[in-house]
Amino acid sequence: MLKKDTIAAIATGLTDSGIGIIRISGPEAVLVGDRLFRLPSGKKALEQLPSHMLQYGFVVDENTEDKTSWKNHILDEVMAVVMKAPRSFTGEDTVEIHCHGGLLVLQKVLECAILNGARLAEPGEFSKRSFLNGKMDLAKAEAVIDLIHSQNEFAHKSAVNQLKGMLSEQVKNLRSDILYELAYIEAALDDPEHISLEGYNEKLSEKVDDISNRLKKLIATADNGKLMKEGISTVIVGKPNAGKSSLLNALLGQERAIVTDIAGTTRDVLEETIRLQGIGLNIIDTAGIRTTDDVVEKIGVEKAKKYAGDADLILYVVDASVDLDESDREIISLIKDKKAIVLLNKTDLTVKVNEHDLEDYLKADGCLQTKVIRTSITENIGIEVLEETIKEMFFRGQINMNHEVVITSLRHKQALMEALESMTMVKTSLENEMPEDFYSIDLMSAYASLGHIIGEEVDDDLVQEIFSKFCMGK
Repeated sequence: MLKKDTIAAIATGLTDSGIGIIRISGPEAVLVGDRLFRLPSGKKALEQLPSHMLQYGFVVDENTEDKTSWKNHILDEVMAVVMKAPRSFTGEDTVEIHCHGGLLVLQKVLECAILNGARLAEPGEFSKRSFLNGKMDLAKAEAVIDLIHSQNEFAHKSAVNQLKGMLSEQVKNLRSDILYELAYIEAALDDPEHISLEGYNEKLSEKVDDISNRLKKLIATADNGKLMKEGISTVIVGKPNAGKSSLLNALLGQERAIVTDIAGTTRDVLEETIRLQGIGLNIIDTAGIRTTDDVVEKIGVEKAKKYAGDADLILYVVDASVDLDESDREIISLIKDKKAIVLLNKTDLTVKVNEHDLEDYLKADGCLQTKVIRTSITENIGIEVLEETIKEMFFRGQINMNHEVVITSLRHKQALMEALESMTMVKTSLENEMPEDFYSIDLMSAYASLGHIIGEEVDDDLVQEIFSKFCMGK
């Protein structure tokens, strides 16, 4: 699966910027780079340069019929660096050319590299070569793309922790413990005269419990990990003119939604992504829910109900200056089995509904754990309490990513669950006093499942699929 040719790509964003980087990697990377790069004196020097030292010079395109001075073929004034194998990201000889960041300049330098012996890299091919050359395991490689795509503080920290190998270390420790038990059982079966299995079942049972608990702890982080990585799907619902659009604007810190005193102003959904104390919220403002004969508004109401059904979190905005009615009953039925926060809004006006009334109303309809917050969005009252409540609701108020491993990949979660299932089967075999061969089979299955996470038990197709999701140049 590891191709031995030399590849090149633009490693920075495809937009005009101060600096852009062309990355060349492979057995002929230095040779290809040397065909492009000139010192101010005109000499070719990359092959003689010390590794990991920047050198000032020029990129020159000599693939032309014009054989006049090389100075007539300068594409850009650049810095170049050679990174000799194995001390590079890919584990191969690598050359990086740091150009001015105009797209045209970068394209011309890349075309020149290809004309001089490199080929255009596939998406993620540099990272794939790093994995295949043993520079990083698969979990670390996936952390690279998570780091690039991180949208909030916690997703970023989780990706950094995984890139540092915190997940890989725990997986390797689990595999090492399983392998020890496998080796002991196999040795005892091969040499029963010298290695006894007497009393071993009790010891193995304790070890199985320990490994299972460690697996469960990792799996338990997956729901939080998904929210950290993808953000909390949050839907704002309420009757018309309750203050839903004002809430969206307050959370965004800008006038994104139109706010008027006319009920039914919001006809369709508005979607925005915000960071709330480091947490990503994919927030949707919906049409006011009420009975209506207006065809367009009716479509908006149905959309609101659908989005509410799919949401991780519902923010139900109640107008405190208006009596509760059947529309409120309908909305409460939507939030009954969901994580929801009720905002008793417009409390700066004459109040017709207080917290106790609303809490009794909610409890009567089965919303026993729903939090009620007193707010006046126009006066910016209650917004900080809302932010703290969301944080506490989803992360129990304790988001400390400094030394924690959080599972953010569905692939990793599935592998851990498969490993846990295998360990459960070992426990069952022990309880039923099955022959030791049964223990070995399920222990090996758990060992293999954990290997899927770090790439020691994966096939070529899966590797190809994972790295195809990477961006070009990475």
